[in-house]
Amino acid sequence: MRGDLIRILSAVEEKANELKMDGFEPDVVLFGKEAYDFLKEQLREEFGGEEGAAEISGVKVRILEELGKDAIVIDSKALGAGLGGAKRFKVIVD
Repeated sequence: MRGDLIRILSAVEEKANELKMDGFEPDVVLFGKEAYDFLKEQLREEFGGEEGAAEISGVKVRILEELGKDAIVIDSKALGAGLGGAKRFKVIVD
């Protein structure tokens, strides 16, 4: 449904903007396998085709199976250098 797709895209942009306001440069969004499959299904319903998303709002998309139904927007250069650099959100609400 279009509403779910808009919610996901908005959450990615919101978390990326939060990171930017904290002085980070978000460049990757990690999707759990279930979350990515859900996103892919929403894209298929809206636009047709079988392709997934390689990028959302200028942020590269990667899959990290262990995240399950969640996603994390990260600044890959800052991650691990201290606190911050990542914002997590739930893609599939139970």
